Amino acid sequence: MLDPAITTFAQGTNFAALSFHLPNGQIATQVMWIDADDEHLLINTEVHRAKYRAIVESPTVTVMIWDAQNPYHYAEVRGTFVGEVRGDQARAHIDACSRRYTGVDYQAPIQSERVILKIAPVRQRKKDID
Repeated sequence: MLDPAITTFAQGTNFAALSFHLPNGQIATQVMWIDADDEHLLINTEVHRAKYRAIVESPTVTVMIWDAQNPYHYAEVRGTFVGEVRGDQARAHIDACSRRYTGVDYQAPIQSERVILKIAPVRQRKKDID
């Protein structure tokens, strides 16, 4: 279960850095929108993207979320990819995230199927967030 303060933090307009292992063993990090339910961090992507394929192959990830007003206030979640949601629910989710961050539905062309990645926390750490 996610720490309730981290859940609230992830449901705000704070950005996240997602770190994951590439097939060649290197680590990649990407800045992205973040969301959460009571149990998981939620990452929305497309199934054709390298990050999706890499996370399915090697499910250990780290997500760092920083406060949009003060990057020294942050949460770090080390976790595991444990499931996904596709279809209309994933499409509706990216529109909801886009409205939260930009005020409008998602504008970028969708090249393949949208998917929500569920990340279960293994270790949680927070600094100066309530």
